[in-house]
Amino acid sequence: MSSFSRLCLALAAVASLAVGVPAQAERLKDLASIGGVRQNQLVGYGLVVGLDGSGDQTTQTPFTVQSIINMLGNLGVTLPPGQSLQLKNVAAVMVTASLPPFARPGQQIDVTVSSMGNARSLKGGTLVMTPLKGADGQIYAMAQGSLAVSGASGSAGGAKVTVNHLSAGRIPGGATVERAVASPVGQGDSVFVELNEADFGTAQNVVDAINRVAPGAAQAIDGRQIQVLAPEDPNRRVAFLGRLENLDVTPAVQAAKVIVNSRTGSVVMNQKVALQNCAVAHGSLTVTVNNDQQVSQPNPLAGGQTAVTNKGSVDIKQEGGTLFNIKAGTNLADVVKALNAVGANPLELIAILQAMKASGALRAELEVI
Repeated sequence: MSSFSRLCLALAAVASLAVGVPAQAERLKDLASIGGVRQNQLVGYGLVVGLDGSGDQTTQTPFTVQSIINMLGNLGVTLPPGQSLQLKNVAAVMVTASLPPFARPGQQIDVTVSSMGNARSLKGGTLVMTPLKGADGQIYAMAQGSLAVSGASGSAGGAKVTVNHLSAGRIPGGATVERAVASPVGQGDSVFVELNEADFGTAQNVVDAINRVAPGAAQAIDGRQIQVLAPEDPNRRVAFLGRLENLDVTPAVQAAKVIVNSRTGSVVMNQKVALQNCAVAHGSLTVTVNNDQQVSQPNPLAGGQTAVTNKGSVDIKQEGGTLFNIKAGTNLADVVKALNAVGANPLELIAILQAMKASGALRAELEVI
């Protein structure tokens, strides 16, 4: 039995014993991907027809009219020069799709259709045959079909109600692959495992997990990529990669990090965030600006005109801030308890976290998104 055969059998044995692995272990396929196994983005420009009067206003979207004239010309219909088209049932759209790895000609993929003009709705429309191109300008798929738009709208008496979004829809299986993309997975005597997130500790754990069942088969190139010896025969390589992806690996503990979304006021932190002893004084400053409009009415026989005057007032209110002594926290529960003691809302908490980071009291990386 060759070394690669013994490696495949060992990987199969480890995968079958996954039930006995501790709960913190994860499958390798959840932590990494195989180099060369990737999706490719496709995009195309097309027309959606059959709309119920909710298409582009052709006077404001001349590219829609030009596209219609070109399409009719390709179908053998010639319009008189200077013809002004006033169409309401057509919309210019962008069609996007993801070409999955190992896709072959004839396979169907889903496409997303999005309006690029001023169409009110794409509901009920049909996408006319649209070529989808990759980054190299080559056509990889052809899209066509009826749109599925998960929304509705209605109006009456000046009132309008809209549910969900009507300017974009999907066509399940709406594109047919016409060209395959070559994959380097089946070439050479080794494959590369690429971590989803670069981490030297996790990379070493992956190497150790593979080398426990096949000594010397794996070596780390850097914090993201691991080189693994693999069979050259395509059938054996597929079986080898299937077993490799099901190996259980314990990821390394991530660095302490606090994620702050300044637009929504969301604050998320992982379990390694810690605080040092610090004191926080938190108070709020409220500025109120009022603008009252007053009407000046002249006497009946004075010959004056009615005038509107503005009377503004500004009020500034400073609430007293209490000095809180925040004790050092060693785990996430202690950190949350200490921050809740301040009594600040999420937006105010963002400012407090930034000040703690600047003072060195927050022992974590602060990232604002």
